[in-house]
Amino acid sequence: MNSLRSATRKPTLLLTVLMGGVIFTSCASAPNLPEAALNNQTTASQPAALPLAGNVATSQTADTTAQVPRSRPQLIKKAAMTLIVDSVDKSINVVSQIINKQQGDLISLQEQQPTKTNARHTASIQLRVPENLLQPTLDELAKLGTVQSRNISAQDVGDQLVDIQARLTNLRKTEVNLQKIMDRAGSVRDVLSVAQELSQVRQSIEQIAAQLKNLQNQVTYSTITLKLEAAVSSSGTQRALSSQLQESWNKSTNSFGDFTVGLLKLGIWLMVYSPYFLALAAVGYGFNRWRRGHSPRLRRTSDTNSD
Repeated sequence: MNSLRSATRKPTLLLTVLMGGVIFTSCASAPNLPEAALNNQTTASQPAALPLAGNVATSQTADTTAQVPRSRPQLIKKAAMTLIVDSVDKSINVVSQIINKQQGDLISLQEQQPTKTNARHTASIQLRVPENLLQPTLDELAKLGTVQSRNISAQDVGDQLVDIQARLTNLRKTEVNLQKIMDRAGSVRDVLSVAQELSQVRQSIEQIAAQLKNLQNQVTYSTITLKLEAAVSSSGTQRALSSQLQESWNKSTNSFGDFTVGLLKLGIWLMVYSPYFLALAAVGYGFNRWRRGHSPRLRRTSDTNSD
């Protein structure tokens, strides 16, 4: 009986010892595993975190730049050019052909003929062409002669256009609201008051719409101021002499015409007042006869002559 108990206790004691060793070993090694894992995770994650954040920020910035389109600037372009040409008249004709070719418009033309010796024949032309054809037009005009000066300026009116469009939109909304109020108004006084406000709003809409259209036209079409100057040559003296002779002829013919018209007017006046002149002449003649007949001195003179 005792041997049976002792045989049963030995395996039980051995099992207990083995279980206690396993538990002790587990408890001793458990704290080290999380700490090592934590250290390894921290060490591994810290160097990689900064490049990752930088890449995300760079990626977000690139996406934002790609998503936001850059608005096209609204530019009013103006150009000025001075050319020295051989013949101003021929150059003006060529400029007209270039304007038609580029689908532009001639705004003004001022030509000055030479009136003095060695004076230059000049012309100032202002034209406008589509904005995208400004540079080709300048290149075509430069072929007419020698370019003395060339200037190009641009003004961005994008903010003004946005502001005007916003004001125009608000005014149109106000117009719609006033129209609704006017439709619901009951008394005549309210209707007249709303009608007055509506008229002012519509007037403002017309003014701002005209301003907007003007700016848009200036953006769509560019203005070119072209000045043509003829080169000084011997033909300049002949041209000036012919101009002087032509001017003298015009003045003389005009003076002759004025003098002839004046004589005709004088004749008409004399014809109209001729009865008065005849009456005065008859009165003067009768008075002279009466005076000669009643004057003693005149009688004596006549008697002496008769003796």
